[in-house]
Amino acid sequence: MASTNKIHNRSHSLLLLQKLLNLRDAASPLTLILDNLEQPAQPVVDEFVTRAKISKTKVILLSFATVKKPSNVDVFVKASGRDLRVVAKELVAQYPVFNPTQGREKPLQRAVVLIDSLNNLASTAASSLASFLSSILTPAVSIVSTYHIDVPVLLPPSFNEYEPHPFTILNHLATAILRLSSLPQEIERQKARNRAVQEPEWGLKEEREGVIIGLTSRGKDEDRGVVIGMELRRKSGRTVTEKFILQRHVAASKSGTSRLTLLTDHAMFKMPEADAAEEEEPESTFNLGLTEKQRKDREGIVLPYFDAQTDIGAGEGGRILYEMGREDDFDDEEDEI
Repeated sequence: MASTNKIHNRSHSLLLLQKLLNLRDAASPLTLILDNLEQPAQPVVDEFVTRAKISKTKVILLSFATVKKPSNVDVFVKASGRDLRVVAKELVAQYPVFNPTQGREKPLQRAVVLIDSLNNLASTAASSLASFLSSILTPAVSIVSTYHIDVPVLLPPSFNEYEPHPFTILNHLATAILRLSSLPQEIERQKARNRAVQEPEWGLKEEREGVIIGLTSRGKDEDRGVVIGMELRRKSGRTVTEKFILQRHVAASKSGTSRLTLLTDHAMFKMPEADAAEEEEPESTFNLGLTEKQRKDREGIVLPYFDAQTDIGAGEGGRILYEMGREDDFDDEEDEI
């Protein structure tokens, strides 16, 4: 039974991430990707775009940092340095036509809006961040946004110090959060944990002077990939958390999707099999198990002083009831004590 539940939970977690990447049934209206210098979000964003192309979903890039239109997007909208109200109107004009009054519960075509950098938006329009994201969100559109956690956000002087930080607002608004890290670095951290030594750090956390070098391709091909820490907030209010590995197939074509596995399926992160240990009985000269008759007899045994557990009032619920036998020697002094 335990192994069956484990297989079901694994399949359910993979299905949820597949549904999120495929943008099916508006699994997440606002997905927040948290990346850093050590693991950029580009492989995960490319996976979103690849699956969107397969499902014929319109791909719109809202650019705050990208200069040229990438070849794999359908519409390119520049937003850097422009009025957000004008940008919102231009963006909504590119959305697929969807009229809920026509009796259709689902739109005929969906669209995904990719925001390349929320840091720029948070620095220039921190107070109107929530209202802008709400204005460009419709039932036919999903937003996939990237936030660089190691890039500081420079708040404008007009920002109220009592307002929550833009990153706090984004974490509150997001219906799915994907925290990215490098698989080779996670393997090194796991090795350190196995040896009970301090985990290594990279990038800004090294606190070293000089040029910061980002992710480099080192190690075996099977150890290269992106670790995705998924936090999916369901409509019921329940949060599903799991860690996955996204690996690009070596022999796959440009239109093929990447390989998704659970982090615990990797040889370095596999948990010890507890089910087999529980099924094995300890070696002994006698059987420690109980038959059905022995189990029923044990349940029918009345414990000693069972009557003393009942509340009889007047503060006497904890007294001990004892009946003397013929072999008992009554002592007046002990009774007084």
